[in-house]
Amino acid sequence: MPSTLEILTSDALAARHGFFTRKGGASSGIFAGLNCGAGSSDQAEIVAINRARVAAAMDVAPEHLVTVNQVHSPDVVSISGALDIIPRADAMVSATPGVALGILTADCQPVLFADAKAGVIGAAHAGWRGALEGVLEATIDAMEALGADRKNISAVIGPCISQAAYEVGPEFLDAFRADDPENLRYFANGSGEKMLFDLPGFGLHRLRQAGIGEASWIGHCTYRDSERFFSYRRTTHAAEADYGRLISVIRL
Repeated sequence: MPSTLEILTSDALAARHGFFTRKGGASSGIFAGLNCGAGSSDQAEIVAINRARVAAAMDVAPEHLVTVNQVHSPDVVSISGALDIIPRADAMVSATPGVALGILTADCQPVLFADAKAGVIGAAHAGWRGALEGVLEATIDAMEALGADRKNISAVIGPCISQAAYEVGPEFLDAFRADDPENLRYFANGSGEKMLFDLPGFGLHRLRQAGIGEASWIGHCTYRDSERFFSYRRTTHAAEADYGRLISVIRL
């Protein structure tokens, strides 16, 4: 494993995993560091080098580091090996040793799941839309279909945008109020008509409401720490042309 990689972990997950920061990659310029997003305008061969470094750090072959075409959906796929065709989905589950599930983010929540007793793992991309539409619950259901017990599942939310940096408009608030009036607790007053949304707080609520054994947030804000994390919103505010994607990975 290249010594320059920075990998955040949580004691709550009893499976090999890592929330990778942007440090230690081969990309340069606005993508400087470990950009693992093939959907970015970064050079494809450089992204492949970065992903190979991540695979090596997780002790899997590059083709066994599996990612999906994320579309802000509640859709989950079950993974048993390398993929010939990359499906459109926002979460994956697996009970196959040697397969690493990778989620790409740049402010949204990367959520890693494990039921160590059953030998089942999961990984989800949960932005506000996916979280609201049930991607976290769908991941738990898919893990149970592979033999997991939700009471034994631990889930950890990785680096994502924090409430202080996530300003949203009234129509955003209306979508959450329509889903459940209790969701208003995840909003605070911003400037003017704007509100500040607590994405990890909402994610934790949905995970705990689903009845899993343990749910936590690793506590790092992608927007505030430009040296360690890519951020779509920070890039937008800086009027930059594109942004890198962080990767979060779990394997059996």
